[in-house]
Amino acid sequence: MTKSSKASAKVGIIGGSGLYSSDHIKNPRELRLTTPFGAHSGPIVVGELEGVPCAFLPRHGKGHVYTPTELPQRANMWALKSLGVERVLAFSAVGSLKEELPPRTFVFPDQLVDRTKDRVQTFFGGGLVAHVAFNPPFAPEQNRIVFNAAKELGIKSVFGGTYCCMEGPAFSTKAESEMHRACGFSLIGMTAATEAKLAREAELVYSQVAMVTDYDCWKEGEEVHTEMVVANLHANSANAQKLMRLAVPRIAAAALEPAFSEALKGALFTAPEARSKTALKKLALLVHKYV
Repeated sequence: MTKSSKASAKVGIIGGSGLYSSDHIKNPRELRLTTPFGAHSGPIVVGELEGVPCAFLPRHGKGHVYTPTELPQRANMWALKSLGVERVLAFSAVGSLKEELPPRTFVFPDQLVDRTKDRVQTFFGGGLVAHVAFNPPFAPEQNRIVFNAAKELGIKSVFGGTYCCMEGPAFSTKAESEMHRACGFSLIGMTAATEAKLAREAELVYSQVAMVTDYDCWKEGEEVHTEMVVANLHANSANAQKLMRLAVPRIAAAALEPAFSEALKGALFTAPEARSKTALKKLALLVHKYV
């Protein structure tokens, strides 16, 4: 296991529940990197996917050892950024809040509501303040490319919708599920909000592939139970592997979206003379272009 490396990658892939590796990365090499925010979730596998230098990170660690709240999200994003990653393709397991989004559907949401309460959601603080624009939360052009690739593969896919991010790790009560449905949300998950916010601060072009495993608990006769979820996770994971192979070369060839790749431009609010030297040094990987 490597503690530091000169390895580099252009695209970062984050695997969610049920998706802990990429079957098709050539010349794979496992890395563990040092970050100012501690250890990342698990070993990052770097190599080539269809000719594109990639880095695969299992969000919940090898063997699924982190709850959504425990995830070292800052370390995860920092590690990918330090490898030279410019864009992220993130896969997540979610519950559906709409009849027309059945299990095994891939949804490419365009909006996000954050209902978490116990997460650290910024790299900044300690004498250096940044306020990034966060709308849209997911890269629309990159999402569209991945959505089109999913359609080509025959995967039931829907573009658009609102992802509601809850704290977890417990699933919803029926009352909560009905409340979220009444709000018009499409999906319920536990990880996208923090990840997307940190990706924006790290100037990473971020896409979300939300893979439906269940109907949350609102639909009679379709309540969440482990056997059903596990079966759907396996089916979604198989489709995710196919989608990576087709989509990664396409997004790697696309132009970067400035709202994401230049998100810190003008976002540093702390006056130059008041900026903490310690914070500037700590966050040099992110802010060096702007100070």
